[in-house]
Amino acid sequence: MEKTVKTEICYRSSLITRDAVDKKAREVALSFSSEAPVRRYHWDIGEYDEVLSHDPNDVDLSFISAGRAPLLANHDRSDQIGVISKAIIDGDGRVGRAVAKFGNGERAESIFQDVVDEIRSNVSVGYQQREMMLIGRDEETDIPTYSVKWKPLEVSIVSIPADETVGVGRDDQGKFKTTVYTREVLNMSSTLSKRESDILEIIALGEAHGYETEARDAIENGKGLEQFRTEVLDRLKERGMRPVIPADTAQIGLTAREINEFSFVRAINALANPLNRKAQEAAGFEFEASRAAQKRTNRDSRGIMVPADVVSRDSQRDLLVGTDNVGGYTVATNLVGFIEMLRNQMVVGNAGATMLTSLVGDVGIPSHTAGCTAYWVEENGAVTESSETFGQIALAPKTVGAMVDISRKLIIQSSIDIENFVRKEIAESIAIEVDRVALHGSGSGNQPTGLASTAGIGSVAGGTNGLAPAQSHIVELETDVSVANAANGNLAYITNAKVRGKCKQIFSNPTYGEVPLWTKGSRDGVGELNGYPAYATNQVSSTLTKGSSSGVCSAIFFGNWADLIVAMWGGIDLLTDPYTGSAAGTVRVVAHADVDIGVRHAASFSAMLDALTA
Repeated sequence: MEKTVKTEICYRSSLITRDAVDKKAREVALSFSSEAPVRRYHWDIGEYDEVLSHDPNDVDLSFISAGRAPLLANHDRSDQIGVISKAIIDGDGRVGRAVAKFGNGERAESIFQDVVDEIRSNVSVGYQQREMMLIGRDEETDIPTYSVKWKPLEVSIVSIPADETVGVGRDDQGKFKTTVYTREVLNMSSTLSKRESDILEIIALGEAHGYETEARDAIENGKGLEQFRTEVLDRLKERGMRPVIPADTAQIGLTAREINEFSFVRAINALANPLNRKAQEAAGFEFEASRAAQKRTNRDSRGIMVPADVVSRDSQRDLLVGTDNVGGYTVATNLVGFIEMLRNQMVVGNAGATMLTSLVGDVGIPSHTAGCTAYWVEENGAVTESSETFGQIALAPKTVGAMVDISRKLIIQSSIDIENFVRKEIAESIAIEVDRVALHGSGSGNQPTGLASTAGIGSVAGGTNGLAPAQSHIVELETDVSVANAANGNLAYITNAKVRGKCKQIFSNPTYGEVPLWTKGSRDGVGELNGYPAYATNQVSSTLTKGSSSGVCSAIFFGNWADLIVAMWGGIDLLTDPYTGSAAGTVRVVAHADVDIGVRHAASFSAMLDALTA
């Protein structure tokens, strides 16, 4: 796993010995660095041990060895007392050595004389961390150790050795960017403590939505993951944005290149041809990643598990130029992530539902159910006490299976277009069912509870035996949500094709002009009802019953879709059946995913469940 973090100047201390001083030349020979581990803390990494690598290629001496690096007093850049005239890395002794030449000024002379008299014997080097590579963890404390590539910037004569814990150099915070590599291949996250895991997720949330500063403040103030997640959801709701909230604990630490190299097609081909040695060897990386994903999520795979790293990478990815043995891709192009494909196939996703991805274990989302109350009081009177009330949405994984038939000729192709096609087919098969249960899930038989069955949402009744939708019904749906003070965020209507067709034939004001209820929206494929976006999908039921109208009623939903949560655990489990369609030359691919649906605020939605279209 590779990421870039903001860093500041770091400091290390050493001692000057008397025999290292040349009075005549006004020079002091000193060692300014070693490979001794130093305990440090970074808000984006946590507590860690730093080891400065002294391999010549890992130390950038371009500044300090050019005779331009300053010799300072107490790291004060306005108090230069000399220069570093020479600097080398002693590869045998694994130390950095330098010669400091003092100036002739009064201030420099005073400090040089203190060095000669052994009054000042402490020296400290300031340096920039360039790259950090994870090389191990302490068996008892689980604190990681990083080997660091670095660049010395200055040397200081100090009265007290620099102490990183009291803020030396804090004014340089954020000046540098350091690349951090965590290459404990594929199983590092399984050793994280709960707090470390929460910190990683808070950081991921902040980076995903532009709240890095808020994430840092949350970590420093000890806020929990659920509290910060709630704050992010509230902020995004206020901005009317569609959230995609990653929870990275299910990820196994693949690098960007490894994510790019993971191929659904290669994995499916290997599963469909277990005796084909070439197919098995070609999918070696996919099987290795699958084993790590199973270990990380504590789940057994029926075939091969696509890691959460691959599943939840939902932005367009630039594939690296590769060779046949690492994917067969010969040109760089774009590959759309699986979650993005899944969401694009889901109407609730397009309407702005919140996607929680890569989850591990049961999840609780706090919700604000009641606020404090304001009172008018007499002079010197006491305000009546009131309190806020909080609830929690409990989300737990429920397994959905979907299948798609793919031709044998198709899966032996090594093509970006074919890879995208296969991912799209799998995503669509899952999306159809997830879309349906998000709206009409029964809540029984391991099925999530959908919006129509959620207690507390608004209700608009057409009549005893149902009724054709009218403008009054459409407006009443909006009014239900508005009266509950929930008319903000990603507001939209969702219904089916039958209702859409009916609403195109019903006019809002036939006396002054035949304007249909359903009009063309500003985006292709999206209509407009009552001034809000309107989506149509056949996943919205048209077989509901009301009174004597049995199996012919349709549903119409309205609400803030950001308050509908679609949660996904871990990766996607792929299984192949090469036998069912063998006569036709097809392979059946069965995809299993763990999903749940939650409604953050029931009052954010209203439904009409008895709309007649015939």
